[in-house]
Amino acid sequence: MDSFEALFVERTNETFAIGIKELKLEDLPPGEVTVRVHYSSMNYKDALACSPNGRVVRSYPIVPGIDLAGTVAASSDPRFVEGDEVLVTSYELGTGRYGGFSAYARVPADWVVPLPQGLTHREAMLLGTAGFTAALSVQRMEDNGLRPEQGPVLVRGATGGVGSNSVSMLAALGYQVEASTGKAEDHGYLTALGAAAVLPREALSPATQKPLDKEYWAGAVDPVGGAALTYVLSRIRYGGSVALSGLTGGNDFAATVFPFILRGVNLLGIDSVYYPAAARRQLWERMATELKPVGLEKTVYKEVELAGVVDAAQEVLNGQVRGRILVKL
Repeated sequence: MDSFEALFVERTNETFAIGIKELKLEDLPPGEVTVRVHYSSMNYKDALACSPNGRVVRSYPIVPGIDLAGTVAASSDPRFVEGDEVLVTSYELGTGRYGGFSAYARVPADWVVPLPQGLTHREAMLLGTAGFTAALSVQRMEDNGLRPEQGPVLVRGATGGVGSNSVSMLAALGYQVEASTGKAEDHGYLTALGAAAVLPREALSPATQKPLDKEYWAGAVDPVGGAALTYVLSRIRYGGSVALSGLTGGNDFAATVFPFILRGVNLLGIDSVYYPAAARRQLWERMATELKPVGLEKTVYKEVELAGVVDAAQEVLNGQVRGRILVKL
């Protein structure tokens, strides 16, 4: 093989350029495992990496793509051999070193997860970092005592990747899911994923708010953050948890200590980037079984090849996407 295609992003001073480029294997960064990539996916961080104002890329040039699934083409690590089916998500992939928007990728062996039985490459990327973040949110809340009989669970930003997967996973586990979205046209989509109720976004931002409101939700998955988080915290039941993983609604919120010291509410920070490797593999196994969404294919917004990635990234940044965008290599 002389060369292969990758989406290449360059920046010099004020000049930003993005486009498909022919690379060779020797152009890839050092690492123990070389993967022939079959699928990647478009995440919000990927969309930012494709933008001149994204501020997520650590150094240029870069090949974006924080997720990939494929087949081992070569390995100097005894844990992996040519032909193994694998996936890689997060770490510095696509932001600090060449990522998944490429026919081939080379990564450290410690980042590589064997593809669990029960998942195809395509399904693994329908989940990807977004699905992993959703699964980690569910697991962390359950580790802190959440159970279906305790009451409804809120999912904010429910039409996004984390939100869609959270709705499906929680519903499959028997939770009563209330999904929040600003997209009225997508209520049917969310009920099809398993939501028992769909709330308009403005319902979480009432004109007047109390430091402690009437207890209601047993827990909440929040990939949005921002001002509405204050209201959500005020309505979490005693001992309940909010799993916070994003900031599309803003990186600031104002709250009192009352939910925490009077109701024992847990605010759980969800970091999927550097989650420990052994625990990461265990969670992926769970995602291939009881946490595998029944309606996984329903979360597909579109499938694109490399030539369609830039336009897809703009759709993500414009808030036009419902569910997941697959990138087929």
